[in-house]
Amino acid sequence: MSSSSTALRDLQRDLENKANDLSKLQKDIAKNHQVRKKYTIQLGENELVLKELDLLTEDANVYKLIGPVLVKQDLAEANANVRKRIEYISAELKRLDSSLQDLEEKQHSKREAILKVQQRIQSLQAGKAKA
Repeated sequence: MSSSSTALRDLQRDLENKANDLSKLQKDIAKNHQVRKKYTIQLGENELVLKELDLLTEDANVYKLIGPVLVKQDLAEANANVRKRIEYISAELKRLDSSLQDLEEKQHSKREAILKVQQRIQSLQAGKAKA
């Protein structure tokens, strides 16, 4: 009987560790969603800026805010900068998507492992109740 209570205690400890791991994964997923949301907003803003820049004529004045100062900038340079920013943000979004997919797969497998441990605990407890 003492070996089954030791096994039960070990299983409960294992269950607790797996539950903590699952909680960490869920926090990482939430953090990923927050960062992804921020990048999605930035992407939308930059695409809007690019559309505005495309409406301008070649001789139009473009200014860039650097700290508290507006600095005159070449239209082609501004266009290139915004395109680079869009490219960077898009790459970050792709990276976040693959990271999120990986985290969700880990979360799924962790949930399955927790379920198996819970089932073993229940079968041990059922076996104890019969004895």
